[in-house]
Amino acid sequence: MENYEGITSFLGEWGRFQKCVFFLLSLTFIPHGYLNLSMVFLAATPQHHCEVSSTNGENISDYIPHEGTIGDRALSRCRRYKHLNRSAAGWANETEGCLDGWRFSADTYKSTIVTEWSLVCEDSWKAPFASSVLFFGVMAGSFISGQISDRFGRKLVFFVSLVLLNTFALLQALSSSWEWYCTFYFFVGMARTSSYISGFILGSELLGKSTRVLFSSLGVCICYALGYTCLPIFAYFIRDWRMLLMALTVPGFLCVPLWWVIPESPRWLLTHGQVDKADAIIRAIARKNGVNAPEVIFKTEDGSQLLRKTEPQRMYTILDLVRTANIRNITILNTIIWIVTSMTYYGLSLNTPNMGGDPYLNCFISAVTEIVAYVATWLFMRYTVRRFTLIFLFLLSGVTLLVIKFVPDELDAVVLVLVMLGKGGITAAYCFIYVYSTEMFPTVLRNTGMGAISTATRVGTIISPYIAYIGDYNKVAPYLLMGGVTVLVGFLSLLLPETKDNELPELISQVKPIMCKCASKKSERACTDSLGTETEVSPS
Repeated sequence: MENYEGITSFLGEWGRFQKCVFFLLSLTFIPHGYLNLSMVFLAATPQHHCEVSSTNGENISDYIPHEGTIGDRALSRCRRYKHLNRSAAGWANETEGCLDGWRFSADTYKSTIVTEWSLVCEDSWKAPFASSVLFFGVMAGSFISGQISDRFGRKLVFFVSLVLLNTFALLQALSSSWEWYCTFYFFVGMARTSSYISGFILGSELLGKSTRVLFSSLGVCICYALGYTCLPIFAYFIRDWRMLLMALTVPGFLCVPLWWVIPESPRWLLTHGQVDKADAIIRAIARKNGVNAPEVIFKTEDGSQLLRKTEPQRMYTILDLVRTANIRNITILNTIIWIVTSMTYYGLSLNTPNMGGDPYLNCFISAVTEIVAYVATWLFMRYTVRRFTLIFLFLLSGVTLLVIKFVPDELDAVVLVLVMLGKGGITAAYCFIYVYSTEMFPTVLRNTGMGAISTATRVGTIISPYIAYIGDYNKVAPYLLMGGVTVLVGFLSLLLPETKDNELPELISQVKPIMCKCASKKSERACTDSLGTETEVSPS
């Protein structure tokens, strides 16, 4: 059997069908943009201090002590005077906790989950933990969705996950307690990552080589960024967290009717021996594009031949990601790179409200920065090689974040510019590795591979809320941490193989080895042997 893209080349790269899939599938990623980072406003902590039953018209500072450094003093968030003495000696009174609750400022937020369930002081850990619960769900979803999608199809998993995502988000908005909120948030995370990855893979396999890059960079990522841009606009006008979450959820259900427009991936059907279905879809695409299909597109035996060419016909599992040296090395390297990338991306995103100034404006600027980064990513994908583009983006982000250490505290505008430049670099890298990783994994394990590394990636996203939390004690520490590890993985990415303008691998045996440069032929052979490079070569 010839390669898939060679057989289907008669369809063209940018016909009516490709345009339809490109735009409609891209639009389904808009809800991901605002739901993924909605925690920035849902779990925001407004200014607050202890509730005092009666001040009798006196200054609240007679009842609440001050804390903070000179020039930056504010009312204590968690303590009040134990004995309310009106005399000057009252300042020497002992303090106690907020026994009567808290009074939250409504200047910025009407309500958040923090004000709803008083997630402050002793319970302040619950706000970032709720965000981490989302990423625990994402981890679980990444682990199971890839294998389910590789077994039952990209389309089915994509649309079922899309419905579950919005259903659980609605239930989350109706939560009666913090515990229920976290429970539903976990399932939102599972459904979100399953929908995102399966939709991304479905589009990548339905579209041709050049259109696939456009879909992955401008299509998916720009629509994601547009959704992110909508978030601060929605939040600015809807400042009650329940109403905000409902408003963000309802539009997602509008994507469900696309079930009758978007077909299953013919690539996936062929790898599962369903040649007739794949043939029918290709012919339907040809009719939409106004081209004539060959009398015979796929032979009946092509599906089984594709599976038997170098590998036995069987069901593939996550264990196959470490079956041979080549795919094992690719899996390990991608896992490390993805963990650091997600940690830095979410760490910077969640830290946006802590930068000072208006949180809605900061979030909007951050979202616009992502749009610029995604456009730049598309240009990189089109005109530069994969390996050196990735290291450039990592170094751009990492070095910029490290430079913040040397910026004086009073130059807030300079810090904002550097943070947004670092955010742009890591955002572009995050978009880029989705495409790059997709091109490295074979069709028989592509969704499983992407799901597996996405699962491991959640280690970075789970700790990211706490990296942002460090900024409450040391504003520079998060940038030093994220910048340092980003620079390290930038150099590590040099080991990845080049995939630009290459056919997507179909089988495990077609996975490329990592770039192991040795000093001599003898050492090169030793290097190859140490990595366990496959001796079997599949036909080109």
